[in-house]
Amino acid sequence: MNKLIPIALIGVALSQLHGCAAVVVGGAATGAAVATDRRTAGVFVGDQEIELRARNRVSEALRGKNVNVSVTSFNRQVLLSGQVPDEATRARAADVVKGVPEVRMVFNELSVAGVTSLTSRANDTAITGNVKTRLLRDERVPGTQVKVVTEAGVVYLMGLVTQAEAGIATEIARTTAGVTKVVTLFETVK
Repeated sequence: MNKLIPIALIGVALSQLHGCAAVVVGGAATGAAVATDRRTAGVFVGDQEIELRARNRVSEALRGKNVNVSVTSFNRQVLLSGQVPDEATRARAADVVKGVPEVRMVFNELSVAGVTSLTSRANDTAITGNVKTRLLRDERVPGTQVKVVTEAGVVYLMGLVTQAEAGIATEIARTTAGVTKVVTLFETVK
């Protein structure tokens, strides 16, 4: 009788998952990403937590201001990109993110400028996709190890790569249509 209780509970739990295919698939995709990542699973998950916490804190700290701030974390290093109205807001955003637990470094690439248009952001998304596709197609560089962020035509590259891989990835990004500048924020491994 006692053996039937756990079996019954498992059956009930599984019956409730029928509508959660997206959760199962998303979990599998995350698992696959962790399996091919040079970061440890803990750092991979930590980067996701850092991004969430930093976005929430920046949003709260800059509430009511006309800003476009993106937060990207890789190996506990955070890239801030986008636009803010003044230098004080730029500095405030960086200070807020520095206070997030586990953050090792903040690259404050926020520009003091008006918020970019939706067209500009759509163009940036297309550039990111093109760079990422080219990285994944090139066997000389592990495209899954490189995080690509584009803001106003400027491509930021983050990741754990060898010196040779960094050079190849930079050249691929530099020669992608629409890219105006490439900023490398790589950490090199042997």
